[in-house]
Amino acid sequence: MTPRVKICGLTTPEAVEAAAEADFAGFIFYPPSPRNLTPAKAAELAKAMRPAPVAVVVDANDELLQELKGTLKPAYFQLHGNETPARVQEIKNKFGIPVIKAIRVASGDDAAKTNAYEDYTDMLLFDARPPKGLPGGNGLAFDWRILAHRSFTLPWFLSGGLTASNVEEAMRISGAKMVDVSSSLESSPGIKDPALVREFIQKIRAIH
Repeated sequence: MTPRVKICGLTTPEAVEAAAEADFAGFIFYPPSPRNLTPAKAAELAKAMRPAPVAVVVDANDELLQELKGTLKPAYFQLHGNETPARVQEIKNKFGIPVIKAIRVASGDDAAKTNAYEDYTDMLLFDARPPKGLPGGNGLAFDWRILAHRSFTLPWFLSGGLTASNVEEAMRISGAKMVDVSSSLESSPGIKDPALVREFIQKIRAIH
């Protein structure tokens, strides 16, 4: 599988333009995050975008999901909260949009939790379990060896603390073929540095 990359937490036209060669582009709808957007703002940014738009939500209610479906028209919902397998299934059935379920990892036991979700989601995303604060986008890495030699029935992203300088090693150790990156590409909280975005994408494209 050719490595694929998701640039998450886009908030400006410059960042969207820089992410044009990514495979996925994430927009965050979670007010505590410095990357939070309104559905209308995200739809405007994504209007002429090539990468598949991903709506990242945290324990979202149906009202927000319906608004996102009507405005952003995401290719995926990324569920980054404490959504249960039953809630994931409900969202898929109700909105008809594929789902990426984020799993917060600090140990092998966390990685094993994917078993409960595999029948209800389309892709998985492994992110570091934060000690406190935001559920994602903290720039924290976890021990990539936790995922090494594990088999998952679904495609999955590696996330958390990835940079252009460590992503190749992270993919080699974990076995990841898809990566997700956000805070390490920022010049200030919530603002992507276009040069860093392009550099990261070029790094992934050079990995075979």
